[in-house]
Amino acid sequence: MGIVSRGGAILAGWMLFHGRENPLYQEFDRLLHIARKFDVTLSLGDGLRPGALADATDRAQIQELILLGELVERAWKAGVQVMVEGPGHVPLNQIEANIRLQKRICHGAPFYVLGPLVTDVAAGYDHIAAAIGGALAAACGADFLCYVTPAEHLGLPRKEDVREGVIAARIAAHAADLAKGIRGAWERDEAMSRARQELDWERQVELSLDPRKARQYREELNLPEATTCSMCGEFCALKLVREFLNFKSK
Repeated sequence: MGIVSRGGAILAGWMLFHGRENPLYQEFDRLLHIARKFDVTLSLGDGLRPGALADATDRAQIQELILLGELVERAWKAGVQVMVEGPGHVPLNQIEANIRLQKRICHGAPFYVLGPLVTDVAAGYDHIAAAIGGALAAACGADFLCYVTPAEHLGLPRKEDVREGVIAARIAAHAADLAKGIRGAWERDEAMSRARQELDWERQVELSLDPRKARQYREELNLPEATTCSMCGEFCALKLVREFLNFKSK
């Protein structure tokens, strides 16, 4: 794919046109002085991040990561906080290695990943491809997830596309929190399980990551009765077991 980063493309174009070094890199110490003075945290971008699975973990990406690791140390020595931006398209089996490389080379600096997308052919569903990669990346140690909308690679997102992308990223982050044993995440899932066992639909809606959509389904679906879901109706497993237990107790 070549350079897919907008910032990276602008800088590369400037360098090629002028035949000079990247000014942000050349004047990095000056930038650090400004950041320190105004208490600014720097996000060290990945101008050579992979824009396709075929480019993942290639020489350009890793060489840039090595330089970013050096900039992290320079920033810390200057008293400036930094985070490092990570790859965008990475096959599932390379995600953990990418996280481990970044944490090693960048000395544990916070890592911000753009997805990553685990396939290039999910046009219209790239928020799902990104959520799959984001969940694994976060479980392996990524610190921030960048949401991706269904309109990614196709056009500018609409309001609802943004909402869908954010919810998908929240699901990925929550799944990673569960994998890491974070107490608050587990408490929420356990509360949801109790609400489902009790057929408490209002509580289930409240605990959902997207209550609006959960409530919409409950209101729009033609349900046989308020205490069951549309999947099972009168044959609801929980309802049947409860009725059999009540019958036996009599």
